[in-house]
Amino acid sequence: MSGEKVIMVDGLTKRFGAFTAVDAISFEVNKGEIFGFLGANGAGKTTAMRMLCGLSMPTSGKARVAGYDVYQENEKIKRNIGYMSQKFSLYEDLTVKENIRFYAGIYGKSDHFIKEKTAVILKQLFLEKEANKLVGSLPPGWKQKLAFSVAIFHEPQIVFLDEPTGGVDPVTRREFWKMIYEAAEAGITVFVTTHYMDEAEYCSRVCIMVDGRIDALDTPQALKKSFNTASMDDVFIKLARKAVRTGD
Repeated sequence: MSGEKVIMVDGLTKRFGAFTAVDAISFEVNKGEIFGFLGANGAGKTTAMRMLCGLSMPTSGKARVAGYDVYQENEKIKRNIGYMSQKFSLYEDLTVKENIRFYAGIYGKSDHFIKEKTAVILKQLFLEKEANKLVGSLPPGWKQKLAFSVAIFHEPQIVFLDEPTGGVDPVTRREFWKMIYEAAEAGITVFVTTHYMDEAEYCSRVCIMVDGRIDALDTPQALKKSFNTASMDDVFIKLARKAVRTGD
């Protein structure tokens, strides 16, 4: 992990009428860092992530992602990040290879690059025999690992993961986190939301939002010490009890 800042946020705010979903949040994320972004339902983390991905325009404040301004250069942001959602990441009526080619094509990668990297990914995921099978026929764990590989196929500066391990078994979750560590070691910054507090322990630093504001931001070890708890579960519970809002 280097000292280079790939995400810089200063007073970022999003309002919907009289409702302030994200309330003047500020933080920075380093290149190659695994940055956990946590919060109970209604905390504002999804709204914040959408602004950082260039999908939603802020009401006020400043932010730069992968070197680009969220107001003026959101299309450039989209081309320099990867994104994976628990709810939708792959087309289940396309084959494994078709999904890879489709997403690679969106980012303008050459046929040569796509062919070579597809072979590498299929081998890494042990999916060579399933390359021409429909994604919808794959077990959930395989889908999740494939979705992550597709999200970083174009070698983005940053990958945003929105609850990526929801609904998969503990073994697959551990395998998935191994892939996250490998991506970070390769210099990709990982910005991840999760409801599993044991996963927060795997992050370089953790940011916890409550009612649209950042209530805590530090390493898991420092947060546990600061809140005098033995686990991130206990840290999260102490902060979440303060929450007033109950839905995103």
